[in-house]
Amino acid sequence: MDKSQPYRRTAYAVWELTLKCNLSCCHCGSRAGRPRYQELSTAEALDLVQQLADLGIGEVTLIGGEAFLRSDWLVITQAIVQAGMRCSLTTGGYGLSRPMAQAMKAAGMTSASVSLDGLQATHDRLRGRAGSWQAALDAMTHFRRVGLPFSCNSQINRLSAPELPILYDILKQAGIFAWQIQLTVPMGYGADHWHLLLQPWELLDLYPMLAHIAHQASLDKIRLFPGNNIGYYGPYERLLRGGGDWNFWRGCGAGLNTLGIEADGTIKGCPSLPTQAYAGGNIRDRPLREIIAQSPRLQFNRQADIAAGTEHLWGFCQTCEFAQLCRGGCSWTAHVFFGRRGNNPYCHHRALTLAQQGLRERFFLQDSAPGLPFDHGRFQLVQESQDQPWPAEDSLHFQRDRIKWPSHGPGSLGHRLPPTRLSHHESS
Repeated sequence: MDKSQPYRRTAYAVWELTLKCNLSCCHCGSRAGRPRYQELSTAEALDLVQQLADLGIGEVTLIGGEAFLRSDWLVITQAIVQAGMRCSLTTGGYGLSRPMAQAMKAAGMTSASVSLDGLQATHDRLRGRAGSWQAALDAMTHFRRVGLPFSCNSQINRLSAPELPILYDILKQAGIFAWQIQLTVPMGYGADHWHLLLQPWELLDLYPMLAHIAHQASLDKIRLFPGNNIGYYGPYERLLRGGGDWNFWRGCGAGLNTLGIEADGTIKGCPSLPTQAYAGGNIRDRPLREIIAQSPRLQFNRQADIAAGTEHLWGFCQTCEFAQLCRGGCSWTAHVFFGRRGNNPYCHHRALTLAQQGLRERFFLQDSAPGLPFDHGRFQLVQESQDQPWPAEDSLHFQRDRIKWPSHGPGSLGHRLPPTRLSHHESS
């Protein structure tokens, strides 16, 4: 590849406008709350907009913290739209008013996504602020009334997972066009509250439920977007990704089709990746085009040959039959567990394969996170017999019988619940 030219497949950017936030989420990977040190000025942000457009970026999603707490966020939004790019917002919704929603639409924003995790008590607990659940629903109402299409994004952990079927009904009534789901991982505050995270063994009870929701969502014409750490070659892989022969996981896209921008101008191949290990440069030091074209930290997924594309794999992923296609799943997820990518414990195929051997995996914290934005600790993964009693002190253990179905029952979500423990699974 000519190092003087940008990698032309990069088409989508996620831009953290500010780290300032009015919520205090216990799973927040960036430890949002206060603004970053030396966040970009308005002039620097508008210059970055033009650099994004010059590179051929097609869509920019604004995030935080809470993006609308930055006073010039609508100025930046208008600049993105006027430069010929689509612009969307991901928000917690707390404090977002109807006039703000109207202003977003007037600025040319194409859509918004509201974060909602579980039912009211669970969401308010996870988001660290009473009233945040109602505020999120109110934001959806504002978007609906001003005619701005909106979706929802939800974290899946031991508190939220049992409530997802009921939450789906609520979101459908609210009028979402899509729902993005993502497994909570141990980054930032998530590392500090790691007991809330699903254990790999618990995926076997999670995915049949998600398959129900995916099936019903397809009937309701609501698009389900599985996050990058969802799925991987289990029996519901294609269903979760919208159906069709080619809808399955095909490897980490960091630096290939995505770009992450932190509020101080730091550039990463994916917005979720840990800053210390994956920051490719800063636009205050070098032009964006040069960072994308030349930074090795943005090019780890660009190897041309198959061997180089899998040489980073280790553990189970190194021996997996899907290694060349999957390349270890989500790099972010693996790295925040173990300090390096290439061995992903959040894999449905992996959990099923081990279950067929009578085994399961469980992780526990070995080294705590230092307390910085986008940081992580280090976890130890143990493999044990699935017949071994679950640790008695683990009161949050997620199981199938904890799932809360709508009052009209699980049958309302499309079809009979598939078996929880499968003796055979499809090769997607």
